[in-house]
Amino acid sequence: MTLLLWQPAERQEPSPLTAGDFVLTTANGPLSLAQMRGKIVILYFGYTWCPDVCPTSLALLGMALHKLDAQELAQIQPIFISVDPARDTVERLAEYTAYFHPALRGATGTPQQIADVAQRYGVAYAREQNGSSTDYTVDHSSLTYLLDRNGKLHEVLPHGAPPDKIVAAIRQLLAR
Repeated sequence: MTLLLWQPAERQEPSPLTAGDFVLTTANGPLSLAQMRGKIVILYFGYTWCPDVCPTSLALLGMALHKLDAQELAQIQPIFISVDPARDTVERLAEYTAYFHPALRGATGTPQQIADVAQRYGVAYAREQNGSSTDYTVDHSSLTYLLDRNGKLHEVLPHGAPPDKIVAAIRQLLAR
């Protein structure tokens, strides 16, 4: 049985008109995109129980972040937004994201908050029941979103983008 959490009627690339601010919760308290003004923000939507797509994407992002120097890193905020708020607590997200890079912050919220943010960024996700109510996976899109210093969507990187491509996109934004 598939429980659809949110999926766009037509798959379309997000634009500055569909992206936008949000307020979610992290292990360090509330986090809003508005708080990040002046920084390059990198968003990735997934969940900590993901068996393959999320660890792969976050490992590539982590490798890219490790290629940046301290001055570049100080101007960036990577955020992992959970599409599984039922299981991904802020504590679990903090532990999970630290594995990939210390700058990566995990964020969650209510199911409605997550659906609202996902919709604005064109993220699709659906829960796939495997048996019991706690035994499920979440099918989800796997894109990395780069936002400029004003919180505007600048670029969407595909799943599997290599670290060098991620670094080049980040440095392009840093140079602006």
